[in-house]
Amino acid sequence: MNFGDFMGLVVAMAGLVGIVGILGASYNRRLAHKERLAELRSAAPAQSGAGKADQVERLEHRIRVLERIATDKSTDLAARIEDLRPIQEKVS
Repeated sequence: MNFGDFMGLVVAMAGLVGIVGILGASYNRRLAHKERLAELRSAAPAQSGAGKADQVERLEHRIRVLERIATDKSTDLAARIEDLRPIQEKVS
């Protein structure tokens, strides 16, 4: 084994160590990302079936109002747009 073969082996081993290091760091970042996603999913409040149904009902009402506005040419457009505002804004 001459000096050129030895240096080739050193370069190949250094490249292999570098590749393993890069792959290890990438795996650690991916694992940290998955852990963060799991934390966010567990912290997010789960909506109940009634909450989802209420939300769907409100969205359907908004769509019906938008369809009426889009198809009706009357002048009371401002009142219909006010119907689109969420209930919380109407109360305050």
